[in-house]
Formats: sequence, structure tokens, C-alpha cells
Amino acid sequence: MDGHVWYTAYGSNMHTDRLSFYIAGGRPPGASRTYPGCRDQRAPERSVPVELEGALYFATESPVWTGGRAFYDPGAKGRVLGRAHLVTVEQFADIAAQEMYREPGGGLDLTEALSRGRATLGSGHYETLIHPGALDGLPMLTFTAPWGIDDVEWNRPSVEYVRYLSAGLLETGAWDAATIAAYVAACPGAAGHWSAREIADLISY
Repeated sequence: MDGHVWYTAYGSNMHTDRLSFYIAGGRPPGASRTYPGCRDQRAPERSVPVELEGALYFATESPVWTGGRAFYDPGAKGRVLGRAHLVTVEQFADIAAQEMYREPGGGLDLTEALSRGRATLGSGHYETLIHPGALDGLPMLTFTAPWGIDDVEWNRPSVEYVRYLSAGLLETGAWDAATIAAYVAACPGAAGHWSAREIADLISY
């Protein structure tokens, strides 16, 4: 590894404006939390669309957005649309710390995640590291909950959360609004609560 990894986002951090608060610090519009940011506040060198094996679902109650938040189950059947941001290992550690409700500034041992594909650092919502593969010779890394898709009650995501997540996918240019809307509307937690048309209307501006 040359000091860079692909932070592979599948939730609201697919949106570059949203991710910028994790990197530079501040409070995103519509959120209730202020982020300290990374030690290195440079924007990702590249951001590219990716598709992962597994499933996206919404569960628990987000204290930032209210409503369900996105989780990734790499062992479930399906595909997950995501966006990989090329960042330094230090930046990834600081982003992960903020998702884990810890103070950024420390290191993050990636050895187990890179060698075994998974590492559980704690019992928190985003304290399980996942290494779903490599891209251009560099590892992709993300974080999710320690449980699986069928181990928790699903929960409807909020308007602002769905907007950021869906708009982040649209930013990649890889999928059109109709494809993104159908994808999000079919995810457990959103299914039956959000229609594809409602989601398309949110991001068609």
C-alpha cells in the first residue's frame, strides 16, 4: 500500500458536499452534528462509482438525520451502488473515527481487515471495517455494523438522508435518476415507505 486507500461510501458520504464536512469539519445542512474534520483537509484525489456484492438496508435511528441510516451487509445477496473516494490512510482513519463517534487524530490498524476482509473494532454502528476488494491496485475499505441485514429491525430513512444518498449516486454520472430511485426504493427500510417516483422527484432538480 502506498499510503492511499479507497474510502468506499454507500450512504450520504457518497455526496461530495456531505463528505467535505468529514474532511474539513463543520455542520452539514439538515444535520444536528458538527464534525471536527480530518487532520489532512485536502479533498479526495479521485472519486469513482463502484458496485459491490451485498445489500444496502436502513436500520436503527440516526441522531444526525433522524430515521434509519444506511448499512452494508457484504454477505447478503444483491448489489450495492457506491462511490469510492481516493484518500490517504490517515484521512480514512479520521473519517472512520468520526463515524464511530470518536475523536479523529489517531491511527487505525488495517491489518486484519486487509488480510481477512473484515475487522470488528467495537460494537458500535460503524465499528466494523470491511475490505470488499481492490481498485487500481489499492484496497477499498468501508465500515458497517457488526450485525447482518436480518438481525435488526429496518427503519424508514428521512427525506434529507435519502436526498443526500441519492444525489451522491447521481453525482457519479454512472446511473440515471430513474435507476437510482428504483435501487434506493427497493432497499429494506425504504421499501414500502419510499416510492421510486418520490425519490426521483427529490433528486430531479
